[in-house]
Amino acid sequence: MQSSVIEMIYTHRFEVIEQWKNEMITIQENEFTKSSPQRVLTHINQEFADLIIGTLEMDEEEGRQHLRSFSERLIHSGWPLSYFTKGLQQFRRVLLSLMTTDNTIPSSKVFETFQETENWIDSIVNQMVDEYTGSWEHTLEIQKLALQELSAPLIPVFEHISVMPLIGTIDTERAKLIMENLLEGIIEHRSQVVLIDITGVPVVDTMVAHHIIQAAEAVRLVGAECILVGIRPEIAQTIVNLGIDLGKFPTKSTLRKGIESGLERTNRQIVNL
Repeated sequence: MQSSVIEMIYTHRFEVIEQWKNEMITIQENEFTKSSPQRVLTHINQEFADLIIGTLEMDEEEGRQHLRSFSERLIHSGWPLSYFTKGLQQFRRVLLSLMTTDNTIPSSKVFETFQETENWIDSIVNQMVDEYTGSWEHTLEIQKLALQELSAPLIPVFEHISVMPLIGTIDTERAKLIMENLLEGIIEHRSQVVLIDITGVPVVDTMVAHHIIQAAEAVRLVGAECILVGIRPEIAQTIVNLGIDLGKFPTKSTLRKGIESGLERTNRQIVNL
């Protein structure tokens, strides 16, 4: 950036910051920051303004590091990205307004100065958007992995009898996870009978049925038996209409009936005392 622009910004530093803070009041009234303590807003705005102007003295990499550190702290504190993108737009307007009234910039250089200021502010906006996007993608990926780990547990309910309750939509990625958890759980719990409960699966189409059949076949190959439970009337009708063959392994309408069947297959039964 031209030295004359940097000099102008530093010469009018306090004027720029104060005018920008006044503009930020309109943003605070429309964001979650309305409920934040005023001292917190004042501190963040001052720090943000100092950071923006401070990047003029830093090389590109140093400036990016400072912005990254500032963004990460705000992301973890719950500050919305829109507050800072709107704040940068306001900062841009304040600077451009100052340039049109400042006599230190030659008229022949005004357009070039405007363009440099646009590029400078845009680079800060782009980095903050990238930092926020990267942080949320990372957070979502962690949450996705955590949900996947919890979405297909194999639960031992009796000796040699385990249940895998399935809830939600089953796609190819999740079917792979189900298969892995199922086979590892059978070995770990020494299960002889596995109940796959699809009560919480909203739709059973050809693809879902194919994944279930594959899981049941894998269970058989490791020496256990699979019983499909939780088949609701509408699911049964869909399976029949699609012509899906589930005759290779037993099915039960409820988990209770499935457990009773599992006990019979392991030479046990429930009796009343």
